[in-house]
Amino acid sequence: MRRFIQKSYMGLVFGFLYLPIAYLIFFSFNSGKSKVIFSGFSFKNYVNLFQDEQIMQALLNTLIIAAISSVVATILGTMAAIGIQRLRKLPRNAIMNITYMPVLNPDIITGVSMMLFFSVLGISLGYGTVLLAHITFNIPYVILAISPKLRQMDVSVYEAAMDLGASPTVAFRKAILPQIMPGIISGFMMALTLSVDDFVVTFFLKGVEVETLATVIYTTTKTRINLSMNALCGVMVIVVLIILIIANLPAKQNAKKREE
Repeated sequence: MRRFIQKSYMGLVFGFLYLPIAYLIFFSFNSGKSKVIFSGFSFKNYVNLFQDEQIMQALLNTLIIAAISSVVATILGTMAAIGIQRLRKLPRNAIMNITYMPVLNPDIITGVSMMLFFSVLGISLGYGTVLLAHITFNIPYVILAISPKLRQMDVSVYEAAMDLGASPTVAFRKAILPQIMPGIISGFMMALTLSVDDFVVTFFLKGVEVETLATVIYTTTKTRINLSMNALCGVMVIVVLIILIIANLPAKQNAKKREE
């Protein structure tokens, strides 16, 4: 009985999470315009999606901003995490607590504060301000993803590499980087996801020049959401699934090798 209740509970949770997404994707293939009555199977909504210049431009902006901001945030976050790890306990704990603050703060505080900051400096809102904001709020997530790997790292490997004549750069690349690489990849993926997903910060900092997928979808909801948005969500879900499968393949192969 207990196992039945547990399975039923998990089924309800997963149903609550994924049934709306399944419903959304199902009606993206609707040949009609209704979001309730399924008239027939058709790919016309996907064709209309890729012919919509506004959505395609917003998608391009989203991907460019997400790619640049996640790469820069990963590099800066990795450097910061290594520097923080080398500090003494008291300053390290103080800086880590400060690092937690942007993560815990509501996005609206980050968006409004950065908008006011750029306004005081006389910087026009647009592509650059959105990119800087995304880099800024992504860095703490990268630091928090890499820090546990640095604490687990065997420092003696780096010291041994230095004793054997390796330069600091070579020792870092050969001894430290492979040990913290899972944290770097996790931080990069987190930064990429947050950047693509962000709406609030982008909304306050985009000005009138830049539109991302989040802001375009929000603007569309003010009038009438067409089924092309369902198709857009379907494409995004499929892309995420493909990325997850590719990301998990090396882990499965390594596990299989260890078993053999």
